[in-house]
Amino acid sequence: MRLHVADHPLVTHKLTILRDAKTPSPTFRQLVDELVTLLAYEATRDVATHPVEIETPVARTTGRKLADPAPIVIPILRAGLGMLEGMTRLLPTAEVGFLGLKRDEETLEAITYANRLPEDLTGRQVFILDPMLATGGTLVAAMEYVFERGARDVTAVCLIAAPEGLKTVEAYVGERADVQVVVAALDERLNEKAYIVPGLGDAGDRLYGIV
Repeated sequence: MRLHVADHPLVTHKLTILRDAKTPSPTFRQLVDELVTLLAYEATRDVATHPVEIETPVARTTGRKLADPAPIVIPILRAGLGMLEGMTRLLPTAEVGFLGLKRDEETLEAITYANRLPEDLTGRQVFILDPMLATGGTLVAAMEYVFERGARDVTAVCLIAAPEGLKTVEAYVGERADVQVVVAALDERLNEKAYIVPGLGDAGDRLYGIV
């Protein structure tokens, strides 16, 4: 498993405002969208392409286009929805699947309540979107779904991550697939309630309000 922490002043700036408890939901949503577009640029460095011949106004040349089959982007509901537009802005031809996973606050285990994924992901590049990589349970559950469907090239895009969660994901992945995790920041730790410290609070609540 590979970890990429986006090191860019704009990423740091936007993440700082996201962390601020005084930032209102509309501003939070806009900044998540902008931040994910920056992270998507890093996450798609190895996206599959193939050569094509084209005619420019001046001459014939060889360029590259995204290869088939198209990548698939999978936001983890509900907070991952706030990241979807920022990702598909750079990958407009990607297909979109959905996974609904929530954390049991007592056991900290991921519970599935929605699944809209293709049955076969063999040969597909998969991008999983989830703002917080805390314990790692949700991301492991999502990867289990895509691995079962044949995916072996998986990139997780998260706003922030905790070291404990990364260790959990790395132990689960092992040698079974090529997995990359792209984050805006690697935070210090988890607290006693398994929240990321310093973190940014509950991303879903800050995006959409408390339901």
